[in-house]
Amino acid sequence: MKYLKTFAEKCNGCNTCMSVCSQLYFKVDDPEKSAIQVATAGKNAYTLSVCDQCRRCVAECPTQAITVNKLGVVLINKALCINCLACVAACPTATMMTWRGGLVPFKCIACDACAKQCPTGALKIETKED
Repeated sequence: MKYLKTFAEKCNGCNTCMSVCSQLYFKVDDPEKSAIQVATAGKNAYTLSVCDQCRRCVAECPTQAITVNKLGVVLINKALCINCLACVAACPTATMMTWRGGLVPFKCIACDACAKQCPTGALKIETKED
Protein backbone atom coordinates (compact mmCIF):
# COMPACT_ATOMS: atom_id res chain seq x y z
CA MET A 1 0.00 0.00 0.00
CA LYS A 2 1.35 3.40 -1.00
CA TYR A 3 0.90 6.26 1.47
CA LEU A 4 2.39 9.58 2.55
CA LYS A 5 4.44 9.14 5.72
CA THR A 6 4.96 12.17 7.92
CA PHE A 7 7.89 13.05 10.16
CA ALA A 8 6.53 15.85 12.35
CA GLU A 9 9.86 16.26 14.15
CA LYS A 10 11.39 17.45 10.85
CA CYS A 11 8.60 19.93 10.02
CA ASN A 12 9.48 23.62 10.25
CA GLY A 13 5.94 24.88 9.64
CA CYS A 14 6.73 26.47 6.28
CA ASN A 15 3.45 25.16 4.78
CA THR A 16 5.09 24.43 1.43
CA CYS A 17 3.24 21.10 1.35
CA MET A 18 -0.15 22.77 1.71
CA SER A 19 0.69 25.30 -0.96
CA VAL A 20 1.88 22.63 -3.42
CA CYS A 21 -1.19 20.46 -2.81
CA SER A 22 -3.77 23.22 -3.22
CA GLN A 23 -2.05 24.57 -6.32
CA LEU A 24 -1.85 21.13 -7.90
CA TYR A 25 -5.47 20.15 -7.34
CA PHE A 26 -7.35 23.43 -7.09
CA LYS A 27 -5.04 25.83 -8.99
CA VAL A 28 -4.94 28.24 -6.02
CA ASP A 29 -2.59 28.71 -3.08
CA ASP A 30 -5.10 28.09 -0.29
CA PRO A 31 -4.24 25.98 2.78
CA GLU A 32 -7.91 25.07 3.28
CA LYS A 33 -7.83 23.32 -0.09
CA SER A 34 -4.88 21.12 0.79
CA ALA A 35 -5.20 17.41 1.50
CA ILE A 36 -2.38 17.74 4.02
CA GLN A 37 -2.75 20.03 7.00
CA VAL A 38 0.00 21.47 9.17
CA ALA A 39 -0.85 22.88 12.59
CA THR A 40 1.22 24.44 15.34
CA ALA A 41 1.66 22.13 18.32
CA GLY A 42 3.92 24.35 20.41
CA LYS A 43 7.10 26.34 20.00
CA ASN A 44 8.83 24.98 16.88
CA ALA A 45 6.55 21.91 16.95
CA TYR A 46 3.96 20.96 14.34
CA THR A 47 1.44 18.26 13.59
CA LEU A 48 0.94 16.91 10.09
CA SER A 49 -2.45 15.45 9.23
CA VAL A 50 -2.87 13.40 6.07
CA CYS A 51 -4.84 10.33 4.96
CA ASP A 52 -3.19 7.08 5.98
CA GLN A 53 -5.21 5.09 3.38
CA CYS A 54 -7.07 3.13 6.09
CA ARG A 55 -10.04 2.52 3.75
CA ARG A 56 -12.83 3.10 6.27
CA CYS A 57 -14.38 5.58 3.86
CA VAL A 58 -14.64 2.92 1.15
CA ALA A 59 -17.17 0.87 3.12
CA GLU A 60 -19.26 3.93 3.95
CA CYS A 61 -19.73 5.22 0.41
CA PRO A 62 -23.29 4.43 -0.74
CA THR A 63 -22.47 4.89 -4.45
CA GLN A 64 -19.14 3.04 -4.53
CA ALA A 65 -17.46 6.27 -5.64
CA ILE A 66 -14.55 5.49 -3.35
CA THR A 67 -12.27 2.68 -4.43
CA VAL A 68 -8.76 1.40 -3.83
CA ASN A 69 -6.34 1.26 -6.76
CA LYS A 70 -3.72 -1.44 -7.36
CA LEU A 71 -1.18 0.56 -5.30
CA GLY A 72 -3.51 0.59 -2.31
CA VAL A 73 -4.40 4.27 -2.64
CA VAL A 74 -7.97 5.29 -1.85
CA LEU A 75 -9.46 7.33 -4.71
CA ILE A 76 -12.72 9.25 -5.16
CA ASN A 77 -14.57 9.08 -8.48
CA LYS A 78 -16.19 12.52 -8.57
CA ALA A 79 -18.61 11.40 -11.30
CA LEU A 80 -20.13 8.85 -8.91
CA CYS A 81 -19.90 10.96 -5.74
CA ILE A 82 -23.23 12.39 -4.53
CA ASN A 83 -21.55 14.55 -1.86
CA CYS A 84 -23.38 12.82 0.99
CA LEU A 85 -20.22 13.18 3.13
CA ALA A 86 -20.56 9.74 4.72
CA CYS A 87 -16.85 9.31 3.96
CA VAL A 88 -15.99 12.49 5.85
CA ALA A 89 -17.97 11.30 8.88
CA ALA A 90 -16.32 7.86 8.77
CA CYS A 91 -12.75 9.14 8.59
CA PRO A 92 -10.99 8.36 11.90
CA THR A 93 -8.19 10.85 11.25
CA ALA A 94 -10.37 13.70 9.94
CA THR A 95 -8.32 13.77 6.77
CA MET A 96 -11.17 13.11 4.34
CA MET A 97 -12.10 16.73 3.97
CA THR A 98 -14.31 19.29 2.35
CA TRP A 99 -13.13 22.81 1.80
CA ARG A 100 -15.07 25.85 2.92
CA GLY A 101 -17.32 26.98 0.09
CA GLY A 102 -17.71 23.48 -1.28
CA LEU A 103 -19.14 20.18 -0.16
CA VAL A 104 -17.01 17.97 -2.35
CA PRO A 105 -14.90 15.46 -0.42
CA PHE A 106 -11.21 15.21 -1.20
CA LYS A 107 -8.16 13.51 0.29
CA CYS A 108 -4.51 12.74 -0.21
CA ILE A 109 -3.82 10.37 -3.08
CA ALA A 110 -0.13 9.89 -2.26
CA CYS A 111 0.98 11.66 -5.42
CA ASP A 112 4.29 12.77 -3.82
CA ALA A 113 4.21 16.38 -5.08
CA CYS A 114 4.38 17.73 -1.52
CA ALA A 115 7.14 15.30 -0.50
CA LYS A 116 9.26 16.39 -3.45
CA GLN A 117 8.95 20.05 -2.45
CA CYS A 118 9.33 19.66 1.33
CA PRO A 119 12.55 21.46 2.27
CA THR A 120 13.12 19.47 5.48
CA GLY A 121 12.20 15.91 4.50
CA ALA A 122 9.14 15.84 6.76
CA LEU A 123 7.17 13.96 4.09
CA LYS A 124 7.97 10.80 2.21
CA ILE A 125 6.04 8.37 0.03
CA GLU A 126 6.33 4.87 1.41
CA THR A 127 4.76 1.50 0.85
CA LYS A 128 3.66 -1.11 3.36
CA GLU A 129 1.89 -4.45 3.23
CA ASP A 130 -1.90 -4.30 3.54
